[in-house]
Amino acid sequence: MKHHLSAAALIALLPAAGIAADACTGYGPQTPRDISMKEGNNHRLFNMAPPPSQMNLCNIHTHTNAEHKGPGFSVSAGKGEDGGWKCNESGELNAAELEDPFGGHGPFGGVKPGDTIEVHWVYSSCEVAPGEGLGSCMSESCTNPQLRVESQVFLVVNNRYALDFRTYDFHGKQVDGYYQPDALPTNTGTPVVFAGSTTGPKYTEQQCSPLQVTWSVRPTCAQVDISSLHAWAEENKFNEHHSHGVRQIVTNPDLLAPIN
Repeated sequence: MKHHLSAAALIALLPAAGIAADACTGYGPQTPRDISMKEGNNHRLFNMAPPPSQMNLCNIHTHTNAEHKGPGFSVSAGKGEDGGWKCNESGELNAAELEDPFGGHGPFGGVKPGDTIEVHWVYSSCEVAPGEGLGSCMSESCTNPQLRVESQVFLVVNNRYALDFRTYDFHGKQVDGYYQPDALPTNTGTPVVFAGSTTGPKYTEQQCSPLQVTWSVRPTCAQVDISSLHAWAEENKFNEHHSHGVRQIVTNPDLLAPIN
C-alpha cells in the first residue's frame, strides 16, 4: 500500500539520536558554533548550497539570544534552551531603550527590549513557497533539499529609529522565479559561511541533527525596534508568534567543519 506523508511527517521520521553519553558519531558537521573559531575535524563533505538569490526562501523565524557566538555577540546568557549569547552592547542601553511599551503582553512572545535575538532566513533548493516551519522547505517530491540559512543577530530596543523588522519580511517577492525576502541585513560585516546542520533546543552534542545546512552568519549585531517585531507577529505568513529557544554551541571539534 502506498502511503502519502506530509513534509512535516517526513521530518519527524528523521533520526535525532546519537550516543547517550558521548558525542554523536556518523553525523555531518553540527551548528551552532563560535564563528570566530575556524578549526574543525568533521570532514564529512556535502555540496554547499547556492547563494540565496538562486534558492527559494521557505521560512523566517527567530531565537531569543543568539545560538551562535560571534565577535559582536559574545556575552554569555547561560546554559539550556534559554541560554545562548547576547549582543556585546546589551548592558549599555538606557532606560528609554529598555522600556517595554507593551508591558510584556505584545503579540510576539518571548522577547522584550534588551533581549538579543538571532533571526534565520531559511532557503531551500525545492520548488516550494514560504510557509510555516521547516516542513515548508521540502515537499513530498523533494525530501532531501539543499538548505541555506542567512543569519543576523539583533539587539531588541524600544526605539522607533532602530531597524524595522518588517523590512526583512516576505511580501510575495520573486526574483528570476525564486521567492525572496524584501531584503537581507547589510552593514553588519562579511558573513561567515560554513557547513553545519539545523539547530534548536531538541539537539545537543549527544543528539545530532541529520540535516545538512550551509550557514551564512553575520558577525556583528544590529538594533531592531521592538514595536516592529510585534507588528510582524500580526501579519507574517510563517505563523511565527513567539521567539524560540536555542541550541547550545557545539565545541567538540569532531562535530565541527573547518571554516575556510
